[in-house]
Amino acid sequence: MNDVTEKKEMGTVTTIYHELDNWDANLGEKTIHAKRMPGFFRTLKTYSQWALWGPFFLLPYLRWNDKQAILFDIQHRQFHFFNLTVLPQDIWMLSLVLLVAAMTLFAVTSVASRVWCGYFCFQTAWTDWFTWIEDKIEGNPQARRKLEETPWGVDKLKKKALKHALWMMIALLTGISYSIWFVDAFEYWNDLIHFRLPTVGWVVLALFFAGTYLLAGLLREQTCFWLCPYARLQGVMSDVQTILPAYDYNRGEPRGKLRRGAEKVAQQGDCIDCFQCVQVCPTGVDIRKGQQLGCITCGLCIDACDSIMDKIGKPHGLIRYASLDELSGKPPKKMYQHPRTLVYLGIIVIALAGITYGLTHLGAMTLNVLPERQPLFVSMSDGSIQNKYTFKVLNKTDKDIHVKVSAEGGVAGQEIIGADKPMLTHHGRGTSFTIFVKVSGANVKQEVTPIKFRVEGVEDPSVFAEYSSKFNGPKR
Repeated sequence: MNDVTEKKEMGTVTTIYHELDNWDANLGEKTIHAKRMPGFFRTLKTYSQWALWGPFFLLPYLRWNDKQAILFDIQHRQFHFFNLTVLPQDIWMLSLVLLVAAMTLFAVTSVASRVWCGYFCFQTAWTDWFTWIEDKIEGNPQARRKLEETPWGVDKLKKKALKHALWMMIALLTGISYSIWFVDAFEYWNDLIHFRLPTVGWVVLALFFAGTYLLAGLLREQTCFWLCPYARLQGVMSDVQTILPAYDYNRGEPRGKLRRGAEKVAQQGDCIDCFQCVQVCPTGVDIRKGQQLGCITCGLCIDACDSIMDKIGKPHGLIRYASLDELSGKPPKKMYQHPRTLVYLGIIVIALAGITYGLTHLGAMTLNVLPERQPLFVSMSDGSIQNKYTFKVLNKTDKDIHVKVSAEGGVAGQEIIGADKPMLTHHGRGTSFTIFVKVSGANVKQEVTPIKFRVEGVEDPSVFAEYSSKFNGPKR
């Protein structure tokens, strides 16, 4: 390891810039067996994972009005959320949702580095569950490493078989849980049990089964190192003001072993070189060598170090969430002092406003009326004036509905032709039909007259839509 240390005296403050050009990165030549140690950040990590991914497994079974409450029905091009149905015409709101998710990720990263990776990421969560099973079956890290070196026998075969069987069960449940977001959950289980899934269903299930088993069970931290693009992007989204797990070099160095009964060396720092911070790291990072590509900002090294500080009678915080500016003696900045973060938050607010507007103006039916352009109007032989309109009605409900057409405003004595009988609109898609509006020529007082059309459900009058258009006549 090459250390370049520069000391500058600033009054009573000594700032030490510690640059390390030799990081440790596990290239896959060994398996990381991280130690599981209780603590604040371990508890936070566990609850955060279940809070986010528990609904992933459970929400598809929630029913609403005898249907699945939340369903991405790709086959019928509909998204059902309780009483709300979103059709492809409203897909712009999904774009805003994705924008909010991206900007939130960027904003959080600029302030607190890769907390998504450390606490919420599906790869981190599933790997944590898989290694918990491994720990329960094969023992602590030392026992697992010993088992790997042991020749194959009955005991080793039993432990390995049980572990991989449980991994496969979780992988299978993951594939099923993903699939039932897109089809009815109970129908899917019935088809699965009776081997009646369509080809695409089997393919999706197989891909998720294999992907979960391979990524979370076998590759583990290698996925974060070499396959995840976010691990590369986070470097440009963090700066010296970003808070992250960091080792206080000024306080910890020079490190040295703590010997019982021996007096502490006068110049020795608080780090006793116990390697507990390395042993608990799920990616095998030595945080004392500075911020590294493998660090997922989970804070488990902080739990480990604080527990050691308790044992040797030292204060917490040798490893803590801090910015590089703070560690070098500069005053830390508040979140609102990060210009990038304010830009991200501004975009989030605008996108949320767009989503709110879309949801509040969604309605169960939409109407679009296109007036005939060529010609704008027709003069009939009896002296009346007639306009032609193309109605496009989008029925967003889950039932076919007959609608009746009416109009407000317009010209006195107007007659709607073509809507003598209710029109049938099909659920989940658009229906087009043609309507004529005819008026006496003597009643047309101006070239353009505003008119508002309304389509209303015959079976359910609460389902309706309106559209403002115009009636064209000759120049006066």
